[in-house]
Amino acid sequence: MKPGNFFAQLPEAIDAEVFEDVLASGPVRIERIVSRGQVTPPGEWYDQEEGEWVMLLRGSARIAFADGREVVLGAGDYLDIPARVRHRVSWTDPDRQTVWLAVFYRTT
Repeated sequence: MKPGNFFAQLPEAIDAEVFEDVLASGPVRIERIVSRGQVTPPGEWYDQEEGEWVMLLRGSARIAFADGREVVLGAGDYLDIPARVRHRVSWTDPDRQTVWLAVFYRTT
């Protein structure tokens, strides 16, 4: 066992989002993402082979889907995005850090 603190040594994420694996084991990977005003580049979409359960721990963000839906997230909100569902980050708070907990999983 190795204890840690999810909020320890948070990167500033001024120039780009920061993606850090916290744990990877078998079909599950846990990632910390820190954003500050970053979005997915225009015209680009995440279209992942794994499902993604994401929770916003700090800050605020919006996730847009290829079908036109958009979900607004604030601290404590979570969302499960099934594999192969095209999505993108359309907004993150430019004035403070947005800290995400992302759990990627395979169902087969």
